Amino acid sequence: MLKASENYVRKLIEEGMRIDERGFDQFRKIKIETDVIKKAEGSARVLLGNTHVLVGVKMSVNVPFPDTPDEGVLIVNAELVPVASPTFDPGPPDEESIELARIVDRGIRESNCIDLEKLCIEEGKKAWNINIDIHVLDHDGNLIDASALGAMAALLNAKIPRYEDEKVVYGEYEGKIPIKDTPIAVTVTKISNKLLIDANLEEESALDARITIATNENGDLCAIQKGGTGFFTSEELKKAADLSIEKGKELRALIK
Repeated sequence: MLKASENYVRKLIEEGMRIDERGFDQFRKIKIETDVIKKAEGSARVLLGNTHVLVGVKMSVNVPFPDTPDEGVLIVNAELVPVASPTFDPGPPDEESIELARIVDRGIRESNCIDLEKLCIEEGKKAWNINIDIHVLDHDGNLIDASALGAMAALLNAKIPRYEDEKVVYGEYEGKIPIKDTPIAVTVTKISNKLLIDANLEEESALDARITIATNENGDLCAIQKGGTGFFTSEELKKAADLSIEKGKELRALIK
């Protein structure tokens, strides 16, 4: 059944069509809600078509990393809940969840969008930790873009708890996370030598390769991650970069 589905998707793509009748450069309907987890310092829910992702930001004070003693710490985790897809298994994080977390982390980290130095409380001893937790609730393709969008929306929504007498006072706040930029990830999928964005689950089953490109507000590329066994020509890479810049502006407008 899966093989027939792959062949059907490929045939449509070769004829210039998609299974849900979108254009190759069109996202599915996007809905973003923020402040959806009351106990979190920041949160966002993203619906990208039928893909449903929930992101929470929690903050704590810990010892900074030895190689960056004057900076706060950013940690991204992703959980693929078994009820979201029959392909997700219970247990510790697998390769797919680890890759998802790393791609989201890289886009945020490499863009330097968070002023981590401002999150240092006492050099080498105390700094704020930003923990971004991604929970996939329903998987219908393009988890990367949905998760990255949710992470940025949650960060923009997040508040720093009050820190007093060497204790974090949760529920009371003293400012926002120092955000300097808004990186957006756009994943371009290659199927039968055609490039398209926001692949749904059926299209992902037929992909040859995918490439995720994160861009900042200036349109500069700040992170790239390739997946799949296929390849991209230099011309296709340029087209993918142009798509990422163009669509990044559209998605950024949704969370700004």
